[in-house]
Amino acid sequence: MPVFQNIKFAIEDRVARIMLSRPPLNVLNIEMMKEIGEALTECAQQTDLVAIVFEAAGGSRAFSAGVAIEEHLPETIVEMLDSFHNIFRMLRKISRPAIAVVDGAALGGGCELVAACDIVIAGERARFGQPEIKLGVFPPVAAILLPRIIGEKKAREMILIGETIDATEALRLGLANYVMPSGELQQKTNELLAPLRELSSASLAMTLKALDIAAGDGFEQSLKEVENLYLNKLMKTEDAIEGLKSFMEKRKPEWKGK
Repeated sequence: MPVFQNIKFAIEDRVARIMLSRPPLNVLNIEMMKEIGEALTECAQQTDLVAIVFEAAGGSRAFSAGVAIEEHLPETIVEMLDSFHNIFRMLRKISRPAIAVVDGAALGGGCELVAACDIVIAGERARFGQPEIKLGVFPPVAAILLPRIIGEKKAREMILIGETIDATEALRLGLANYVMPSGELQQKTNELLAPLRELSSASLAMTLKALDIAAGDGFEQSLKEVENLYLNKLMKTEDAIEGLKSFMEKRKPEWKGK
């Protein structure tokens, strides 16, 4: 099994655990995203796998504060987007239940990863948000998934305004399945994993595919179109570059509307 620097990965009793391990905020850089992709490639080889759990390593203040801003710039944006979106493509390919255990903030790419999971267990201090618009960009995966999960109007509000919501609101909207004290998250995770371990991995895979078909999935095609808009239109605007650079330079952006 590969040795990783930015994540901790283990498969035990038919369950894979991918632990984000770049504390304190678990910012997703290209190297970390590639490691998650490698872990998922390993998961794809396990025919008896019944679940994949995403969580943060001990000592983290956030599930993930999002994708590294410095890697959004033109020289690395293609590699960054490819590495990040490969995670979501791999999850669709593996077709096993994915569980996110969220203690702390899940923002930007972190929130997108949560949205892609089938079951979300949130701690009381969890927060969720897509603040990309404040940097002059948008979240491609959230633009596809969030409307399906929390409804069109609320998804548009979250993405267009960029404000965060707390765990209680995430539960009300359907972004989270459970909210509980941080100390009870692992117990709840184990409670959910126990019945999954008794099931057929093949049946779980087919059931997930059926759910996607019934939902009129179209995720892969939608992601290709949104990627094209992001890379070939948005990232060629002056405002997108200005928003990202102003964040790194810790100053207010000067928008030009072009």
